[in-house]
This record gives sequence, C-alpha cells and structure tokens, in this order.
Amino acid sequence: MIDEANIEARAGNGGRGMAMFLREALRPLGGPAGGNGGNGGSVALVADPSLNTLLKFRWRRHFIAGNGGHGARNKRHGANGNHVDVTVPVGTEVWQIGERSGEPETFLGDLVRPGQRLEVAIGGRGGQGNAAFVTSVNREPLLAEAGEDGETVKLRLNLKILADVGLVGMPNAGKSSLLTAISAARPKIADYPFTTLEPVLGIVEHGIDAFAAVDIPGLIEGASEGIGLGHEFLKHMQRTRLLVHIVDGSEGEPGERIRTINHELDAFDARLARTPQIIVVNKLDLEEVELLRDEIEVEVRAAVGADTPIYFISAATRLGIDELVAAVSYRLADIRKAQIRSSEAALSPNHLEGDDPLENDNLPVFQTRGGNPKMVVRAGANKFRIVHDRAVRLALGSNLDNWDALVQYHQRLERMNVTNALRRAGAKEGDVILVGEWEFEWH
Repeated sequence: MIDEANIEARAGNGGRGMAMFLREALRPLGGPAGGNGGNGGSVALVADPSLNTLLKFRWRRHFIAGNGGHGARNKRHGANGNHVDVTVPVGTEVWQIGERSGEPETFLGDLVRPGQRLEVAIGGRGGQGNAAFVTSVNREPLLAEAGEDGETVKLRLNLKILADVGLVGMPNAGKSSLLTAISAARPKIADYPFTTLEPVLGIVEHGIDAFAAVDIPGLIEGASEGIGLGHEFLKHMQRTRLLVHIVDGSEGEPGERIRTINHELDAFDARLARTPQIIVVNKLDLEEVELLRDEIEVEVRAAVGADTPIYFISAATRLGIDELVAAVSYRLADIRKAQIRSSEAALSPNHLEGDDPLENDNLPVFQTRGGNPKMVVRAGANKFRIVHDRAVRLALGSNLDNWDALVQYHQRLERMNVTNALRRAGAKEGDVILVGEWEFEWH
C-alpha cells in the first residue's frame, strides 16, 4: 500500500500589465489604455472517494498551473491562468516541506470529506496596466506592473485510512479471519505470523447500519519503535472510533499480551490508548479454550478493567460473530451520539476556550499569504536594494530609462513609504538604489 508521497505544486505567474496609449484617428485624446495582466492559476488538492492509495504519485510528482496572460491595448485584460486540481484519497493529510534542510514541516490541512478542497499553491496576481494608475493629477501615467510570481511548494502527502473500527492484536490472533467472517473483504489467511502485509478495509452491515473496519497487520512488542510491521500502519488507527482487540485464546497469558499491545498503542499516540475497546477472545472452537473460558476471562478482565466488554468467538466457525457485530454496531452508535453532543457543546456560547471536544474534527485549512513585506536591504557599500513586492513589480513592468516614468516611479515609492524606509536604512545622496533589473542614484 502506498500511503506516503512527496510532490511539488507550482502555481502560475501573474501576467504583465501594459503601458500603452490609445492612438486612433477619431480619438486623439484617447489617453492611457494599457490593460491589466491576468492572474496565475492555483493548484488545489481535492478529496476523491474513488481513490484509496497514493500510488499515482509514484510516476507524477510535479503539478504546474498556467500563467496569466499579459495585458493588451484598449484596456484589455490578460486571460487568467488555468487552475490545476489534483485528486487524492479521502483521509489525506497535507504537510508543507521546509525550504531548507532541517526546517520543520508545516501542517496545511486534512482532506477528510469527499469533494473537500485545499488550495496549496496560490497563483500570482496580474500586474496593473498604466490605465489603472490614472489620477486627477496624473493624466498620463507611464508605469505598469509586472505580475506576481506564483507560489511553489513541496508537499508531503500522508494517507490515513478512514475507518470506524480498527482490528488490532498480536500476529495470528485471527484479525484477518474475523474481517473475512464479518465483511466481503478477503485478506490473506495463513498459519504463520505477519500474513497480512498491509491494512485491509472491509464494510460490515448490521440491519440498516453499516460501518468500516480495517485490519491492521499484527503488532508485537516494540512496534511503536519500528519493530515488526505494525509500526508502519499504526497511523491508520488514529481516525478510528472503536478498537476491537483480538486475542488468541489458545495461547497462554492473554492478559499480558493485551497489556503489551495497549502499551504500544499508548507509546505511538496517547489518544489511541483512550480510544474505546472491545476485547474479543478468538478460537472458541478449540476444546482447550472452551474448557478454560472462565480462567481466560478472569485474566483478561484483570488486564482491561470492569468496564471493557469481552466476547468469546470463533472466527473459523462464526460462533458468536452475530452477537459481536451487533455489539460493535450499538457501541458505535453511542460513540457517534456522544460526538454530536460534544459538537453542539463546542458551538454553544458557554464553550470555554481551551476545552476542545473536537480535537479530532479536521476542518478545511486554507493557505494564505500573510506578513508585511520588507522594504529595503543593504546590497553592498553605498548600495541598497528595494525588495518591497509591489515596488519591484512596478519597476519590472515599466521603462525607467524614461525620465518621466522614473519621476512617477519615485512618487509611487513615496506613497508606498519605501522612500522613508530607504532614509531609515541610511541611504544618502549619490547612493545606488537597485530594484529588479534597474539601478539609479538616490536623490
């Protein structure tokens, strides 16, 4: 099962605005007519219930949206770039990888509902043409903007299966046999450990109700530290509402084996240890299990306490299966009702900050631009570079060799408070100012 993948999403750049004046025979005073550039396309991830693996990202890892078109004469706007929607399985977590080695990853969102969208790379805005800079005191603007660059992000996708019930237990406890008995799933079954090499999902029906159950490969002591196979798939239990803990009744010390598995769950994620459990003692069809049933129940009860239900079954002969399915269905119904009540309490005006009963409820998270841009940086002796985003785009989209355009550009720098930032940075008469591809002396 492919449940992790790294991809790169590149949004489109904004189109360049145009500096143009209307020149027509019957309109001698047409004035500025340069259009705005189009916005670059964005890249979004969309949850698709028809997918159940990240396998497709093994062959395609780069997703690039379209660039915005450039502005044109007669105030015509450039076309917006094409957006790119990338489908991922429901249950996919999205993390942004740091730009530098060693930087922590940033959590962007969790796609847990079919059709849910998460915009991961935002397209650059199109630059304004000179027609957008007309004012009452500047009737002939010579400036135009270059478009913004689109965002480029590296992402790690982490798929966690969405299931109501997780089947856990030691190797050969009978998890696959139980899933086969209660659903149409057909995991591999054999009489040697680690028969199941990846999680298997099955749909279980009970009357008009149905729930999804996932068979997690057998856990052993040290699984949370990477021993055995189960550590690779423990994350798939983090979304489950109920754990069905299966123990082989024909093996000795069932209580100790239950404690071992619960310890590994707690070591991996403390919330798993708080997930409700139902204990299932398998292989009741064996004579020794039937004879020692009372002793086994006493030992198991000592390990799990008085409140945890215990059921004896035989997955091979379906003995006790119907009672177990009914118990799981009813327990899930109670859990869902409790979660609904918690949701209502969270939305009530009496809900206190910090008391979060919905800590596992994953809402859409959208990436947004934020923070104020820096104004200037020192580029060397007697040199300063303007890095204010809009000031740079305005320089890139204009012809600053034209004296009138340069004067208008200085006026814009004054309005954007960049000139004050240059003075605070120590710029003085005669210093060289760098911006984009242009340089000029500071006056």
